[in-house]
Amino acid sequence: MAGSVPEIQIQVNSKKGGNSIHPVEPARTSAGGGPPVVYREIKHFKKWFPWLIPSFVIANVVTFLVTMYVNNCPHNSVSCVAGFLGRFSFQPFSENPLLGPSSNTLEKMGALDVNKVVHEHEGWRLITCMWLHGGVFHLLANMLSLIVIGIRLEREFGFVRIGLLYIIAGLGGSLFSALFIKSNISVGASGALFGLLGSMLSELIINWTIYANKLTVLVTLVVIIVINLAVGILPHVDNFAHIGGFMSGFLLGFVFLIRPQFGWVSQRYASSAYSSTSAKPKFKLYQMVLWVISLILLIIGFTGGLVMLLRGVDLNDHCSWCHYMSCVPTSRWSCNTEPVSCMNLGWGCKFELHFPIRSCSLSKQITS
Repeated sequence: MAGSVPEIQIQVNSKKGGNSIHPVEPARTSAGGGPPVVYREIKHFKKWFPWLIPSFVIANVVTFLVTMYVNNCPHNSVSCVAGFLGRFSFQPFSENPLLGPSSNTLEKMGALDVNKVVHEHEGWRLITCMWLHGGVFHLLANMLSLIVIGIRLEREFGFVRIGLLYIIAGLGGSLFSALFIKSNISVGASGALFGLLGSMLSELIINWTIYANKLTVLVTLVVIIVINLAVGILPHVDNFAHIGGFMSGFLLGFVFLIRPQFGWVSQRYASSAYSSTSAKPKFKLYQMVLWVISLILLIIGFTGGLVMLLRGVDLNDHCSWCHYMSCVPTSRWSCNTEPVSCMNLGWGCKFELHFPIRSCSLSKQITS
């Protein structure tokens, strides 16, 4: 064909705005005098209707209500908070300052108890603990975070990928926590929430070329991540679940949230002459490298973690400083497991429910 091949120019809108790619020149006349070459509007990044994340929020709320019904405070405690709620009333503040059930009830409902996972083959607790919460404050903090982060991700990437990412990251957080915390039981969705946060960072990295304000977005994400992980060094917060969930979500983001480069997208809407002379691969080389490395690390990490957990390995025995990742003692607080007053610590905190170490008494105390 005589004449030069028409060049397609595209305008990329950032994710904060629209998500369509529009040709700058919508039509041209072909060099041979034939019909004009029309470039249609490219709508590559489909917007999904977010229904799974709201369903997860409803499931967590319903599970909490069922837990409170099973708890039945008037039946097992002398005094209850908000006694007018009947069997839905809360345990005394001295036992659970989060406005929630007893630790015995949470254990019965499926809280993460490493002893039961290893010795009684109750591996399902690694999943069920994600849907339990220590109280109203704990539930509200996690669900608000899930709505803010999860709905945006589901709208961009769909319910299948975000649903799998949420569950697998939550499992990763529970698994990492179980390798370090042996004497306490834990509940909370924060491992999965930190997984979503980690996937936002890896999604930015693997789809680096589509962002207009790359450094601004990167700095903002890193600051948010550092602040939230720093909260975990306060006492009685399961930061191991935060770290495990974040690492799992970070690697899963490379696997699940990869997007084709725009050169490959645009050639699908170009004329045959343009496509044949400047064909581009669907993904860039660095994207494929990150995808393969992340998948390998995920397989190794989950396999190795499960094997060590089932063999009863305590990673504290092999890492003398690792306990500082979950709590750093200062003159203002201690990192022991004595019952203390609880405090809502903000975004996505996963709270530990501490057993008295000296015995297996049923009178367990709940702390944050």
